[in-house]
This record gives sequence, C-alpha cells and structure tokens, in this order.
Amino acid sequence: MKNYDFIAKFRAVYDQAVALYAKGQRDASTYFDATQLAFLAANGITAQHMYDYAEDQLNGGEPGYDNALGIELVRRDYFLNVQGGRASTTLLDESKLPAKTAAVQGIEWLPRIIPKAKAKLRGEMPASIMYSCGGDRRFLRTNDILAAEFLSLVWRHENNDAAIIDWVVKRSTSK
Repeated sequence: MKNYDFIAKFRAVYDQAVALYAKGQRDASTYFDATQLAFLAANGITAQHMYDYAEDQLNGGEPGYDNALGIELVRRDYFLNVQGGRASTTLLDESKLPAKTAAVQGIEWLPRIIPKAKAKLRGEMPASIMYSCGGDRRFLRTNDILAAEFLSLVWRHENNDAAIIDWVVKRSTSK
C-alpha cells in the first residue's frame, strides 16, 4: 500500500532515525535502505529531514514524533497534490534568508520563518537548515502556533505574505 499505511511506515523510519542517532550515527545518508529511501522520496521527504527530527528530539526533546508527522503530512499533501509527486529542482539559498533578529509588526523571526516554510512546503530545504528548528519552535511557541498549522497557513497564502503576517499578528495578540 502506498497511502493507507503511510503513517505506520513514517513511524518506522522516524523511530529508526532516532535509534541510529542515539547510537551515535551522524550521517543521514546511511540511515535508510533503498526501500525506505524510495518510500521517503515518494512522499516528498528526505533522509535529512528524518535525521534533523532525530537530532533535535534527542538533543532538545522537540519537535517529537507527533509534530514531525504533522509537518510531513502537510508537506506530503502539497507534494502529491500540487507538485504531482515531482520533486523541486530548486533549493532555498540560506544566505538570502532574513536575519534571525528581523521582525515584522514587532514579531521577531516571522520574516525568516515564512521563506523557510515555503521552502519546506515545496521540498526546497537545503540540508543545512531545518523547518521547525529551535529558532522556529521558539517563534511558534511564543506565538501559540503549531508547526504544521503554520505550514498549512503558508500553503493557503503561498503568494500573499501580508495575509500570513496578519494571521500571525492576530494569533499572537489573542493568546
């Protein structure tokens, strides 16, 4: 099965990544066999994404399986239904990201997380950065937003940053 058992297969590769990281294995390219890599690729996920989840889980206790699953379900939906199951050939240029201290309407990190979320959604994240990294999680926690929820928001307003900003401002001030 390709779709119905996605969650079970995702759980297996997630758990494997966490176990390998816990054992000291630090090369994402060695985490999965060809069948597992094909599963990940068919769903718009990379071994690096799984490595990043494992690394942050074991080093900081977050984002955890549930958040990783939520993020990857949104990414998978976009990959299959917008990209037609075809991977992007573009990668985000990390040097063009706004500074970590950049703010819009008084909300720090928001100018940075928007292009990161767009890159995650489109499968254009370079291996050097992660969507839902510690800085992203700090922003999300501060503004009471789930990582998958923000990714879905970015999809809904993919070409309208002002709508994304307005939504975050409303969420942030309502908490």
